Amino acid sequence: MTETPLSGATRLYAVVGDPVTQVRAPELVNPVLAALGIDAVVVPVHAPAEHLAAVVGGLVRAGNVDGLLVTVPHKAAVCALADELGPAAALSGTANAMRRGADGRWLADNFDGLGFVRGLEAAGHPVRGGRVVLVGAGGAGSAIAVALLMAGAGPVCVRDVDAARLAGLLARLGSRWPGTVRAEAPGDLAAADLVVNATPLGMRPRDALPFDPAAVRADAVVADIVMKPHETALLQAAAAAGRRIHHGVHMLEQQVPCYREFFGWL
Repeated sequence: MTETPLSGATRLYAVVGDPVTQVRAPELVNPVLAALGIDAVVVPVHAPAEHLAAVVGGLVRAGNVDGLLVTVPHKAAVCALADELGPAAALSGTANAMRRGADGRWLADNFDGLGFVRGLEAAGHPVRGGRVVLVGAGGAGSAIAVALLMAGAGPVCVRDVDAARLAGLLARLGSRWPGTVRAEAPGDLAAADLVVNATPLGMRPRDALPFDPAAVRADAVVADIVMKPHETALLQAAAAAGRRIHHGVHMLEQQVPCYREFFGWL
């Protein structure tokens, strides 16, 4: 495929995170832009947490930057830097995409959850009526919880090491889905149809496993949202234990159509 050559007219989209060496969006999205004949490019931008506001503030003021993709650990913090939140971002309290509107205002929304659910269903793992244990209530985890509930999953039982963050998510979602979303309780892991790692654990070689896949029901699905490495230690252990596994890259692949609509890449 011939890529569109860069020029002074090329529009820019940045993937903002800390770290960014693991991001897959440039390699997945840039060929789409080239195939569509859109003179734009997605580039990674390393933004340490203490400089996030300054980095985003500079990017949104650059005249040729039309959008941002946001990854760990900035998905919650970036909401305060947007002028407006879309529905998924407002519910989850997190965002993974921002775009400049015609009026110059920046809208943030989150497609992690929708991409995750679509990825599961495309792989033959239906969501509706499924019992879920979700490990991680951070940026991606919050959005995944929203999308699972909207798709009819339940109960969705959430675990997080940050008690305040977990309580905030359950309070936001519990008012809309009372009795369907709650904190994980003993026995939930063994009863779940789907167990999801929505934490960064697995990005580094020495990370601990977020949960023991051998404790998961034999016919359940173990999913990981970590994209690099493709075969995380969790997925390797789950496969070795005979569990069905679901890779993180499917979440991003299914978000590309969402990004096309959100950013107007038509």
